[in-house]
Amino acid sequence: MRLLPLVTCITAASILSACGGSSSSDSDSTLDNARKVLNTNAEIAYAVYSDSVDTAKALQTAINELATAAANATDASDTTLIAAHKAAKKAWLVAREPYGQSEVYRFRNSPIDSTDYSSEDGPEGAINAWPLGEALIDYVEIGGDFDNGQIDAATTLTSVGTSTTVTVDGVDRTLNVIDAAQAQSDKRNNIIGRLSVAQIEADADDDGIADILSASEEGDGRDVISGYHAIEFMLWGQDLNDDGDVTTGNDRDSAVKTHDAANLASGGLRGAFDFVEPTYGDRRLAFLKVVTAKLVADLESVQAGWAPGASYRTAFTSVSNEAAAKGKITEILTGMATLSQGELAGERMQISFADNSQEDEHSCFSDNTHRDIWLDAEGVSNSFYGQYAGYDSTLNGTDDVTTRAVNGYGLDDFLKDEGKSELANELSALLATTEVAYKSIDTKARAGEPVDVQIMEANNNTGTPMANTILALTAQANKIAEVATQLDINDPVLDPDGTACDTTNPTSSCD
Repeated sequence: MRLLPLVTCITAASILSACGGSSSSDSDSTLDNARKVLNTNAEIAYAVYSDSVDTAKALQTAINELATAAANATDASDTTLIAAHKAAKKAWLVAREPYGQSEVYRFRNSPIDSTDYSSEDGPEGAINAWPLGEALIDYVEIGGDFDNGQIDAATTLTSVGTSTTVTVDGVDRTLNVIDAAQAQSDKRNNIIGRLSVAQIEADADDDGIADILSASEEGDGRDVISGYHAIEFMLWGQDLNDDGDVTTGNDRDSAVKTHDAANLASGGLRGAFDFVEPTYGDRRLAFLKVVTAKLVADLESVQAGWAPGASYRTAFTSVSNEAAAKGKITEILTGMATLSQGELAGERMQISFADNSQEDEHSCFSDNTHRDIWLDAEGVSNSFYGQYAGYDSTLNGTDDVTTRAVNGYGLDDFLKDEGKSELANELSALLATTEVAYKSIDTKARAGEPVDVQIMEANNNTGTPMANTILALTAQANKIAEVATQLDINDPVLDPDGTACDTTNPTSSCD
């Protein structure tokens, strides 16, 4: 989630069945087929969130092993420590592979966005929120890409030494928290560096880090300190020049190394010494443990909502008439269209592409944004085709963990059975165009041009893989909206006016 206004999505209301001479047998067939779409969609959701939980737990294990290696290391050159650090980074990259494919389940008040399936109070903001408030967590270098966003952005957090009362899990707590401006003026004035803030432990009391995480996860300033990207920052650090200076925005191509998943050679410059540094090394490891434990717990809560027999899944798949079935299909289409245009093409791609903003790049510490783009787009295709191939554990671009693979009845099958084969083929062709475009981004990243290079001002051109992908995602979103229209769905699944970006013009700045 990017903490900017997103496309407004709605939960489908009751809609009228199509009229015009349909026989009862035709209506029964439509209802049966719609139920198959819903059951497949739910099956994929449970599979992808289950894989997300498993890989997050593997990441948790890797971080625990990093802590053990740090405790036993004699110095930062200890080979076991260096190997454990590398293993933790790889585990993070693998954990992103299934999770990225799950994001199509957002924007519909499903368990990721809502705990009561009506209000937007779900855990997504604590799982995948960005841009990160890295200066609130640990030291940063200021300047270049990290200037305005980190120093001048307003924050909802209160100054160190003052108190604020927040409600955490229904209990009012008084917290001492970190202020962004103070963190900028003193590199130690943050969660890791300010020893008086709190003990960093999962069961800390009123002013503990666990409470700070809960208090800040829904803020709209640069105060995000939990989720995948907090872990990413702690493992990689800032993506700086080789000499440790911040990049200016025009020199990233000389600051990066060839993206090599096997050697993890791209991204930030944090070394293993940060985990054995006296006092602060222990706090970094403790912070990693707490944040990762929270990530696992949050993902498990979403997984539980999609489990067979769970109340949400039962309500989603148990429809008694065609109108109700189409209402649920509306939710699927809403997630597909909103992720395609408003979120991925706009918030996650065009904002950083048009303004050459590395800070607005999704996975800016690890240089893994090319995978974020691929996986989000792949999730849309999964919903259309009713398929989930699994995830890539080797980081070579091919799914090899197929234990929970799903090959079911998708929207493409539904459209064809409803006599709309041409429409299904048109959307399929647009999805294929998008795939060619995002794979071009991935290819360039693996060859030494990660997304932070692809968004440089010199590359802010039409005809580039970034621009082509934004345009392709926009076209497929509009076709998804047409699918809704041709299915006699009257609820909007796409609101172009609600986006921050004109994604028909990828090089234009967003509002």
